[in-house]
Amino acid sequence: MRKYAADKIRNVALIGHGSAGKTSLAEAMLFMAGATERLGKVEAGTTASDTEPDEVARQISINTALLSHEWEEHKINLLDTPGYTDFIGEVITGLRVADAVVLVVDGVAGPEVGTERYLEMARQAGLPVLVAVNKLDKENSDFSRVVGMLREHQRLNVIPLYLPTGAVDQFTGLVDVRQGKVYTYTEGKPSPIALPEALAAAAAAREALQEAAAEADDELTMKYLEEGELSAEEVVRGLRASTRAGKVAPAVPVSALKLVGVTALLDMIVSQLPSPAERPAVRGTNPRTGQEEERRPAESEPMASLVFKTMADPFAGRLSCFRTYSGVLHSDTTVYNANKGGKERIGQAFLPRGKQQQWVPAVPAGDLAVVAKLHETTTGDTLCDEARPLVLPGLSFPVPAMSFAVGPKQKGEEDKVAAALQRLAEEDPTLKVGTDPNTKELLLSGMGDLHLEVTVERARRKFGVEIVTGTPRVAYRETIRRAVKVQGKHKKQTGGRGQYGEVWVEFTPLERGSGFEFEDKVVGGAVPRNYIPAVEKGIREGMERGPLAGYPVVEVRASLYDGSYHSVDSSDMAFKIAGALALQKGMQEGQPMLLEPIMNVEVQVPEANMGDVIGLINSRRGRILGMEAVGSMQVVRAQVPQSEMFAFPTELRSMTQGRGSYSMSYAHYEELPEHLAQAVVAEAKERQEK
Repeated sequence: MRKYAADKIRNVALIGHGSAGKTSLAEAMLFMAGATERLGKVEAGTTASDTEPDEVARQISINTALLSHEWEEHKINLLDTPGYTDFIGEVITGLRVADAVVLVVDGVAGPEVGTERYLEMARQAGLPVLVAVNKLDKENSDFSRVVGMLREHQRLNVIPLYLPTGAVDQFTGLVDVRQGKVYTYTEGKPSPIALPEALAAAAAAREALQEAAAEADDELTMKYLEEGELSAEEVVRGLRASTRAGKVAPAVPVSALKLVGVTALLDMIVSQLPSPAERPAVRGTNPRTGQEEERRPAESEPMASLVFKTMADPFAGRLSCFRTYSGVLHSDTTVYNANKGGKERIGQAFLPRGKQQQWVPAVPAGDLAVVAKLHETTTGDTLCDEARPLVLPGLSFPVPAMSFAVGPKQKGEEDKVAAALQRLAEEDPTLKVGTDPNTKELLLSGMGDLHLEVTVERARRKFGVEIVTGTPRVAYRETIRRAVKVQGKHKKQTGGRGQYGEVWVEFTPLERGSGFEFEDKVVGGAVPRNYIPAVEKGIREGMERGPLAGYPVVEVRASLYDGSYHSVDSSDMAFKIAGALALQKGMQEGQPMLLEPIMNVEVQVPEANMGDVIGLINSRRGRILGMEAVGSMQVVRAQVPQSEMFAFPTELRSMTQGRGSYSMSYAHYEELPEHLAQAVVAEAKERQEK
């Protein structure tokens, strides 16, 4: 593939709900552009996009695939993104480096949850939208109905550039609304035909198209008002300006499987969507001066490239996908990582197309490519000219919504499991791996159960580790309800020197969140000063495992006020043991209880689902703190016990058809109800016995 200037490049992300046909459409575009010799099928696992075994097995996209091909003297970089919200991080990476999006909508189902969510993300990114209504060869498909739904429910000013000439089995052609021509498709290639009735039906669409084009600028508006007609070239120019400004979203009816309308869609990508040269200059920060600087998408500018995606390959190592925003990144050179402050050796850059790779000598401004085996560079880093360093804005990912407790299937492979998951977390920033400091469990956190299941499967396939998963343990705490005064006495006599230490300690409950306090109230030398630190140490060590269920003891004040010692047999160890015995006795007599962590939860849902979500929170022992409207959504703030939140993401998704989202953070500890505490204690005893 030859080198293309920025004005001849189109970086386009395919977005849409799962199963809308994005991957099939990408495959059809590659085939019609001559980039592949045969048309791959999702069902057969032969597409250029879905090459991972888990994608083939599940017949869904999990990664954003970069697919480059040529069309009409232009280079199109397609970013085929997943449709399932568990993999929203992949959509974020695709939108970060795209200059426009093709919103793929199912011609039968119409706009769905993913359509709404990803369209809003494209709007926030300021990306122009081109609509492809797919699957018009299927039963009950309806192009006009889908366009109407997009206009009404998604507030998208959809303007059809083409209309279908038939439906279901009869969908074999398109009416070109701009040029007033009808085409039939044979093996994906259009041929003009005479079909007067189809042209007559397109009259209203042509008028709407003319009006949309006329609104682009004052000159076209005046001509349309005076003459009532714009030329085909003026319509293209006006519509392109309106599309780039986000005023309209041109629409094309297609069937990816029958190859109808695919070439028309390729033509629209080239003629209607902006090139990198037409996008605003990027702004970043000079790490040495702290000043903001600008880079234009020109080869004459200093080089600046953003790594937007990292992939872990067990054979090729780390693969880094990047976009060059300015200058030229050459293969076999050394560049500067402005984020890490070090140099990286660039090997051979290449363009991926499924499992195939095409090596390129240079990646100019506006283009996308991949390079292997960068040592320090991760997602969001900027590679640049060391003499003119620049840190481009990185990527922002949502916090994980669900966690699994994970461990090795075979004992002794804990380190191997942790290392494999850490490698996968480098590839996917929406994954988090870490050890819970309270329960000591290794936790794998992600966007949903499917996301985590796929990660566990990848760890097995890529790194050969078998992982077992479970629900994370809740970090309960233990404390007392009332103040008590207890004795802790350690006396042991052996043949020689014995051990002796006696303490009297008052244990008092503290307010929630107060932690632990130790007071020295000894008078008269009942406990020598040099042994008091040992008493405190014994109490603190004893607090690590409470007597109820083995959870840490918190929110207690220990006041040492009396004791006794032996001039020969007393020692630090004896008083340390005495302190631990005093704590154990104090917990038993102080009416011990379990505390559970309470979380601050913020749920964002459509107004229609608010009542159901409030009911869901109440059923999980939650307390509603407040509600407010944010745009078209309602935000419910509540406090919910952590133990009730593990299945919450799945239920919320089901209840809101995927439209709901939530965030969670720690609030405080509260007393666990007695009937629940009994179950926790019983479970802890069973676990200890095992």
